[in-house]
Amino acid sequence: MSTPTLKTPPTTTAASSARTRPTTRRQRSLSERLIAPLFLAPTVIGMAIFTIVPILGSILLAFFRWDIISAPEFVGFSNFADIVSDPTVRVSFLNTIVFVVVAVTLQLGISMALAVAIQGRMPNWLRVFFRSAFFFPLILSAASVSIFMGYLFNEQFGVVNWLLSLIGIPAVPWLTTSGGAAAVVVLVYVWQNFGFSFLLFIGGLASIPKELLEASALDGATGWRQFVNVTLPLLSPTVLVASVMAIISALQVFDQPYVLTRGGPGDSTRTAVMVIFESAFQRLEFGRASAIGLVLMMLIMAITALQFRLSRRFVFYQ
Repeated sequence: MSTPTLKTPPTTTAASSARTRPTTRRQRSLSERLIAPLFLAPTVIGMAIFTIVPILGSILLAFFRWDIISAPEFVGFSNFADIVSDPTVRVSFLNTIVFVVVAVTLQLGISMALAVAIQGRMPNWLRVFFRSAFFFPLILSAASVSIFMGYLFNEQFGVVNWLLSLIGIPAVPWLTTSGGAAAVVVLVYVWQNFGFSFLLFIGGLASIPKELLEASALDGATGWRQFVNVTLPLLSPTVLVASVMAIISALQVFDQPYVLTRGGPGDSTRTAVMVIFESAFQRLEFGRASAIGLVLMMLIMAITALQFRLSRRFVFYQ
């Protein structure tokens, strides 16, 4: 009688399983680490090609004289010396700074006043309507808005002068005088751009705790006193963001003065970006245009840094 033979199962030692587990974990962690760079790669490559490389190229080009046709010629700081001695460039930067002061003040003041008014006692449907109506100009093309406004302010057949004639005011040469042209450019720019600051202030006001406003009202702070002593300090972080973005945008104004006045009459509405455009694409002086752009970029950075420096004293966080 034969004795049964016992079949032994295949041996899986603890050592071999211990070797397999770390290998699997390493492979999994390696694949997980590769997922993020793969998803970020298109954005990083796009920023490098369309943002970083053009900025570095523009900075480098500021030290050359180049008209696309001939080879670039290194001229050092000659382009910067030329723009300092050019009265047109000086006037354009002065016009830009004056425009920023007036336009940004109006933009922030109007948008804040409207935001406070709408956040008051008002039916919800009416509040939604005003929010949409005030933001609507921002989605329109700046060129199309400027063309339309040019017809409205035309001296001969414009609707604005026609309305003024109904109350006995003679026709105003809006776009053919220095003061009138500057006023129209500021008005059109503010009308189209205040909607963005308006939405920022709407969000800032909504984040203020109602308990603080109710407590201040019980202490006798209502109306203007409540706005100055309670609402405005709590809204200061939003004011900082809105002012930084508004100033950066206004320093780069181009569409409105170019379409409405072509920088005239004379140089009264010529801005820094218009001079960059004219130097590069009308006179083919790309090195000079890059130098002006570099100066404008340094001005934007300096003003932004100054704003954040002052914010330490005037901005209050909850």
